[in-house]
Amino acid sequence: MNFRQLVNSLLTAIFVTVCGTSVAAAETPVTTVEGLQLVEDSKLATVYAEPGINMGQYRRIFLYDPYIAFRNDWADEQNSKNATPISDGDMARIKIELSTLFQEVFAETLEDAGYELVSERAEDVLLVKPAIINLDIVAPVVGSDDDAFTYAESAGEMTLYLELYDSVTDDLIAKAMDRQKDRQTGYIRWQNRISNRAAARRILQTWADVLKEGLDDARNIR
Repeated sequence: MNFRQLVNSLLTAIFVTVCGTSVAAAETPVTTVEGLQLVEDSKLATVYAEPGINMGQYRRIFLYDPYIAFRNDWADEQNSKNATPISDGDMARIKIELSTLFQEVFAETLEDAGYELVSERAEDVLLVKPAIINLDIVAPVVGSDDDAFTYAESAGEMTLYLELYDSVTDDLIAKAMDRQKDRQTGYIRWQNRISNRAAARRILQTWADVLKEGLDDARNIR
């Protein structure tokens, strides 16, 4: 099963859990099929890691572009309540913009902490394969009108799925999942392309900081 197929199966599992049709799907196993162990007291919702793994050996990062998938039926829901429909082009544009922002935030955070981002494999290189799933933008801006806006209480939410691999052996050494929702102020406010981007950046920054801090802990440099 490749990374995209795995993410798609995760989307199905999450949908089943949210709908309440499977109690077992909502349970968190202690060990994964790959032999990874559940990490207690993590800053992310669910983290598994290879027992005894030495993350301190990784000095450089090979950061893949994130796979991005919208929440199931997101476009249908948007089109049922908005006069201007969401097109395939709109969805493709949003994915590109979020992917670019992901790379920007993670690269800046890791490089500022002293980690070199590379595009080749080596003994000191950690492969980071991310995915943004269940992307749910409450008030998306469609078309090319940057001045368009919509009123909503929150910009939306998204879930991070992350896999870490040894770049030489392709051994899966850790994986994590975490859902983040844009902050809610308790009142309706306008949302446009700028505010949606700011909300996405805040969430991505939270995840980038957790990855950086985890690598720092392994290197004992915090």
